[in-house]
Amino acid sequence: MRRVLLLAWVLCTSACAWGPGMYMDEGAFRERHAGKADSGTDDAFEIVPIDATLLSKQQATRLQMRPAPIQDPLAESAANYNYRVTAHDVLSVIVWDHPELTIPAGEFRSAEATGHPVSADGTMFFPHAGVLQVGGKTLREIRELLTQRLTHVIEKPQLDVRVVGFRGQKVQVTGEVVAPSSIPITDVPLRVQDAISQARGPTPEADLSDVTLTRGGKTFTLNLQALYEQGDISQNWLLQDGDIVHVADRSRNKVFVLGEVRKPSSRVMVKGRMTLAEAIGDTEGFDPVSSNPAKVYVIRGSFERPTIYKLDASSPDALLLATQFQLQPHDVVFVSPHNLTRWNRIISQIQPTVQMLWQTIDIGDRATIFPPP
Repeated sequence: MRRVLLLAWVLCTSACAWGPGMYMDEGAFRERHAGKADSGTDDAFEIVPIDATLLSKQQATRLQMRPAPIQDPLAESAANYNYRVTAHDVLSVIVWDHPELTIPAGEFRSAEATGHPVSADGTMFFPHAGVLQVGGKTLREIRELLTQRLTHVIEKPQLDVRVVGFRGQKVQVTGEVVAPSSIPITDVPLRVQDAISQARGPTPEADLSDVTLTRGGKTFTLNLQALYEQGDISQNWLLQDGDIVHVADRSRNKVFVLGEVRKPSSRVMVKGRMTLAEAIGDTEGFDPVSSNPAKVYVIRGSFERPTIYKLDASSPDALLLATQFQLQPHDVVFVSPHNLTRWNRIISQIQPTVQMLWQTIDIGDRATIFPPP
């Protein structure tokens, strides 16, 4: 019996070393990455305390690393925008004082149905003017061309040309919008924000800071959140035929809160932002029975080159630091268990074994003292 109790005591004293559950071994972390830091960055694999100095440094770094706005390649053409007719558009031509040359739409016929379609080769037929090459021309150029052709049959012709069916140029809006669809390019300049609005706006799961524009085999990333919140109009590009606008979903912007919190889970960042205090609060806070608020870790980066930050939240006022510490997508927030918690867990693991051994020895002792007749 003494040997059994001695074995149990040895197991209990080593409980903190191999007890069940996760815990952060700072010494093992430093040993694993010893000598891996680059020259000039000897503290690259240190566990960095979250304090006012760190927050000030990160704020300065964010301001310095703010990406420069990408220049809209169509910015100059947007200032003097003129729609150019293309194949499959439908034109309406009105010749004043000559109703025989104007096909009336009527009450039950739309102007698009009665207009003059542009063929695939960019040509259009009009009475007394013949076949005209209108593809690639502005409405003003088409009006001048028609006026020149009709001068031979009409004295001083006055006419108006309009596009009643914009069919030739389109952009695609996909992803997290209410109604993904094809949006026609009209005589009004179409920008990224306009296209999303015509697709009935973003869904609640949209990540407006990650809107991709694919054009000519190249992909550009635009931050419409900066447009809405900071008025950065450089993110609102002018669209052209064949562009694909894709609004990403925010499910990739997750942080993971694990350890001794009431509800360990993954949390989706709202508008790409979340503080350490929000992440802990969304999981209903520290577990008051098992957690050790003095050891709250934020693990960031890859396994080969991680960055670990540590918050000592044993005093509630330290959570003010957590309200200013900005998390990044795929950060892991880990709240360590208290040493007493780990002790109790190993005791609960070995208690059934100790009880079984005790009962076995007790039965053997009883058999020795009271042998069967």
